[in-house]
This record gives sequence, structure tokens and C-alpha cells, in this order.
Amino acid sequence: MEYASGQCDCVISIDCDLQQDEQKFDIFIEKYNSGADIVIGIRNDRRSDTWLKRWTALGFYKLMALMGVKLTKNHADYRLLSSRALYALLAHKESNLFLRGIIDNLGFSKEYVFFDVKPRSAGQSKYPLHKMLSFAWNGITSFSIVPLRLVSMLGFTFCLLSVVFGGYALYIKLCTDNALWGWTSIIIPLSFFSGIQLLSLGIIGEYIGKIYTESKHRPRYFVQEILDSSLGNTLEDIDSSDLGNLF
Repeated sequence: MEYASGQCDCVISIDCDLQQDEQKFDIFIEKYNSGADIVIGIRNDRRSDTWLKRWTALGFYKLMALMGVKLTKNHADYRLLSSRALYALLAHKESNLFLRGIIDNLGFSKEYVFFDVKPRSAGQSKYPLHKMLSFAWNGITSFSIVPLRLVSMLGFTFCLLSVVFGGYALYIKLCTDNALWGWTSIIIPLSFFSGIQLLSLGIIGEYIGKIYTESKHRPRYFVQEILDSSLGNTLEDIDSSDLGNLF
């Protein structure tokens, strides 16, 4: 797709095993000619998959939804991108590209084409379970900081619990006769410092999440169309009479 950029009006990607229906190319092109910058190919069902692959795939989409990652269900890499969408995709400079997530977040006009998966005519799948798990992990870590946020929440929760437990130990020492010798002096510092460590881990996790997001240098927006280039590039270049027409 990098090679095709600047040399075509649109590109279509398809898996090399040709189980995806290449007869749908004409429909992809029709939807592109109708104004869609992105045309997504979606399989109608998963009846051709083994039960293991079917259930792991469904689990993958549910997990990604829980992690806050926006994905089109049952879409692989069968899609059309206009030259404008392709340019926006290439503006993502990160090395580990999770294409399904990036495509769904480009923001351009989108259409869908549904197709039936054909039986494999030769060879076998090069996507075993360990590769699917690696793919899912790549998707989560590329588009979600929920795991880091979970660490933050756990740190805060256990910090509160450690304070409560420390208070309980102090209560046993001062208000009852059940405390063992040396028990309170061990439990209170242990609870306090454990809570501080976990809370600190959570705070560090929040900052690491922001650093991780910033390090990708993803574009903040894409200009789909400039309606009037005479208006200038900034609001300072637009006088008050034009602002009413803009908004």
C-alpha cells in the first residue's frame, strides 16, 4: 500500500489464500465511486471455521470491546481505501501497526460489503492459536491503556484496604487483649508501605500510559476537504463576516 500511494485512486487489500470473495471487487468500486473513502469487507458468518477458531474470534471481539478498542466485527483485511484514506493511514508512523483498529478510527466516509468465505483450496492456515493471541495482544496494547488503568485502580484499592487493615491492627492493639506481642508493629508498617507502593505503581502507570500514547505521534485530525481556500489557514486570517458563513 505504501508503494501504491500516489499511483492510484484507490487500493484493495485481500488475503493471499483467496478465501475472501474476489468477485466483490466490483461492489467495492461502486461504493467508492458513490463517495466512500473506506469500504470494509465483512464475512457473513463463521461456519467455515473450526469451533476453536470461531469461539476464540468471538472472544477476541468481546475482549477488544471491553478494552475500549473500536473494531468492525468479522472484518479481516479485505478492504478498499481511497487515495485520501491511504494517505491518512500512512501518516501513522508507529512500527507496530494494528491496521483494523487504525482503519476504523480514520474518520472518513465508510461503507460495508458482505461476503461468504470460500473453502480453502490449498495449503493450511498460517494463523495458529499463538499467532491469534499475539495479534489480540498487539491490538490491546496498540489502542488501549486499560491494562495500565487497571493497575492504577488496583493500586488505589489496595492502598485503601491497607489503611483499613492498619486501623484494624491498631484497634486490636489498643482496645482488646487479643494482640500478640509485636504483631501490631509489624502489620501497620507493612500495610502502610504496601499501600504506598501500590498507589505509586498506579500513578506511574497513568504517566506511562500518556507517554505511550504520545510516543505514537498519531495525527490529531485529517482535512477531508477545503471548501474555500481564500479563507486562510487560521482563524486569525478570517474576518468576522466570514465566521458566520463558516459556523
